[in-house]
Amino acid sequence: MNRRMVLERFPAGGPRGSWPAEEFAQARRSEGQQAEVVMDLASDAFLVIVRAREASD
Repeated sequence: MNRRMVLERFPAGGPRGSWPAEEFAQARRSEGQQAEVVMDLASDAFLVIVRAREASD
């Protein structure tokens, strides 16, 4: 089973040409985390997440 941990959330209505969620995720990837950006339609926000596997994998 895969679990997801939200590192940060960003509102979807940011200024045109601004990608704060992508920039945050890239900074985490440069630190060695496997961060990705997903859209949470219910809250109209971009979430930066990392997926964690269970210890038994």
